[in-house]
Amino acid sequence: MLDRNRQHQIAGPGPGQALSADQYYDGAQNYGSYGRDYSERDEGFNPLKLLFYVVQFRWLIVMMAAAGLVAGVIITMMQTPKYQATTQLEVLVPSAKVFQDIEVVSENADIRAFLTAREKLRSRALAQRVVFQLGLSEKPDFLFPTPDFSVSNIFYRAFGISKSPSIQKTTPEQREAIAINRIQNDLTVNLVTNTSLLSITFADQNPKYASDIANQVAQSFIDQRLDQTSETSDLARQFIQEQVLQVKQKLQKSEEELVAYAKDAGITITGDDKSLIGSNIEALNTALATAIQDRLDAGRVVDQIDKGRGASLASVLESEGLQKISEKLADLTSQYQQKLGILKPGFPEMQQLQSQIKELQRVYNNGVLAITESLRLKYQEAQNKEADLKAKLAEMEKQQVVFNDKNIKYTILKREVDSNRSQYDNLISKLNEVGVSSELKTQSAAIVDFANQPSKPYSPRLTINIGIALAVFMALSASIIYIIELLNNTFTNPEQVEKELGLAMLGILPLVDERELVASIADQKSGLSEAYRSLRTSLQFSGAEGAPRSLLVTSSEPSEGKSTTSFKLGQDFAALGARVLIMDGDLRKPNIHRLFGLDNTIGLSNLLTNTVRKEDLTSIFRTTKYPNVTILTSGTIPPNPADLLSSPKMALIVTNLGKRFDVVIIDAPPVVGLSDAPILSRLAEGTLMVISTNQVTRKSAKTALKRLRAAGANVVGAAMSKFAVNKFDYNYAYKYMNYQYYDYGTSTAKIEGEVDDGASLPAYSKSAAFSRLARRVRSSFGSILDRAKSIS
Repeated sequence: MLDRNRQHQIAGPGPGQALSADQYYDGAQNYGSYGRDYSERDEGFNPLKLLFYVVQFRWLIVMMAAAGLVAGVIITMMQTPKYQATTQLEVLVPSAKVFQDIEVVSENADIRAFLTAREKLRSRALAQRVVFQLGLSEKPDFLFPTPDFSVSNIFYRAFGISKSPSIQKTTPEQREAIAINRIQNDLTVNLVTNTSLLSITFADQNPKYASDIANQVAQSFIDQRLDQTSETSDLARQFIQEQVLQVKQKLQKSEEELVAYAKDAGITITGDDKSLIGSNIEALNTALATAIQDRLDAGRVVDQIDKGRGASLASVLESEGLQKISEKLADLTSQYQQKLGILKPGFPEMQQLQSQIKELQRVYNNGVLAITESLRLKYQEAQNKEADLKAKLAEMEKQQVVFNDKNIKYTILKREVDSNRSQYDNLISKLNEVGVSSELKTQSAAIVDFANQPSKPYSPRLTINIGIALAVFMALSASIIYIIELLNNTFTNPEQVEKELGLAMLGILPLVDERELVASIADQKSGLSEAYRSLRTSLQFSGAEGAPRSLLVTSSEPSEGKSTTSFKLGQDFAALGARVLIMDGDLRKPNIHRLFGLDNTIGLSNLLTNTVRKEDLTSIFRTTKYPNVTILTSGTIPPNPADLLSSPKMALIVTNLGKRFDVVIIDAPPVVGLSDAPILSRLAEGTLMVISTNQVTRKSAKTALKRLRAAGANVVGAAMSKFAVNKFDYNYAYKYMNYQYYDYGTSTAKIEGEVDDGASLPAYSKSAAFSRLARRVRSSFGSILDRAKSIS
């Protein structure tokens, strides 16, 4: 059922029935929107897509991997085996110190000492010493080794052929220079991290040379340092002796000048290098500070006395005599208070107690007065002492000012004496150290591990060379695949159409050989016919109201299969009982009439130009041998097709025919380069783009789609034509789309009761395995041809 909600108010034309002229035109109608949203979607990294590329270019990757393996083996054979030996040398940095009057520096904490040792080990002077010690300048195999990388090495290693170099053509100086350069180039010295060890490594084609040279470099470095130390000690001792004599004379002269000036100026120096005036000033300052403290303490006591609190002073309370008087006074006062309750105050006994109390009170007050007066005297003495000390200190300070004027030159002379004496002491100490060290040869380095003769070469390594070659060739294959993909800018699978154009994939039309195309179209059980029926079903579900009433079929470029698609879709919709009109809208290069085997003497162009007579209208809309299929050919090719298609008459014709037929299929020209298809797309409810595989470029398809949408077309989706569904290269997702699936009904049914014994078939065709093998061979061969065409 094409559309359940569609109502047909006007019957379509029957076979041989003409349409009146007033039936061509009708008012405009509103069309619904079909298809899906074509907004572009962002697609992230897809690991499965990478797997598809690997499968697609599997033979290229396999060949490049094989080439990488072969290249790795060949490179290994072209390299000369080399051996390396390593000696570990410990740098013994002594804890010697530089002159103390400059700076004390510990060389152990200075990494520059180890870096200096490393550079000395790689120096030309040390290499020359090694060459002399081992006699390397007279050994031809060391001077002229086999090339490290050469094609001739393959024959040398395969057949054991070796060259016999000669040294007769070179001078001794040249041989020595060659040997020195070889040592410097093949010697490697590295500092072992967080240690004081240096790793000395030498590589050579001869394992004995590798170990001997590594050990001799370490030993020559030690000998060189010993020789340099001995020479340096002799020079240092001679230099220090000369300096001692000069400094000694300067010291004597400066001491004499200091003593003479002190005598003339009358400067007296104490044992601690201080003047007598300075010592007295220090003593007076100390005494003055003590006197000020005593005066302050006595002043606080006098303040308490002046405030009437003399009886509460510590000196009063601590007096034993006053304490006894106070106790006796308290006792008499207590007795008086007790008897006052019995006797009257005028009683003789009571008067006697009163007299005693008064006398004791007078004696106590006199004792307190005596103590406070003594404290006042002490305060006065402290004030006098402070004043005397201040006066004496002022006098001494005046003397100090005079002394300081004289002491300036004295200090200068004394500083010079101290400096000369310090230099003299240091030089004497250094002279003694140099004298001892010159007699002892202390090693500055020691060999920790001697290099052993290596038993196997370290280079070349087959696994590493193969790994590097494989990585290089895999990168090269990835680059080739990338370039192929860049050059092949056509569509190879439906995902690319959906991703690049944002269109729904409504149908995939398999590739059929041109010689079998007519038969496949005519055969309703062929794979191509089944694919078109699938496309028809997709169009039925492309909108909310079913298939579009008017459908424009177009493509980006010519020869993409749009006319065939229009032809087959008309038949498939008619097979459902729908009344179908196929209109050839290509007024430039029409093709529909050829597919139906009809002439093109009159058609759409004649209708648009009013060059058709009324009695000829019956010949415009032609019935075909296919039931429910009516065709409107393009007619006479006009000089101005775009003007005719953009006329209001064309819009009215399409609108009217859309009401009188269930489906109107318009076969339009290609989009690129022409304006016909965009004009017609505005008149149709839906537009179907036919995109051919490995033919139309992506840029061309994008441009065509952009033009259609700019014209207001409702592009419902796309159909991919000429798709090789039997190709394994494109995508695993299409593996179900094989000829066995499409041809599910092509096998000839057996007549009931007839037995098929296979006698009419060849013997080898009876095997299913052979059939699968034959199909795979044909598929692979076709894939190679298609890939070659797409790349070209």
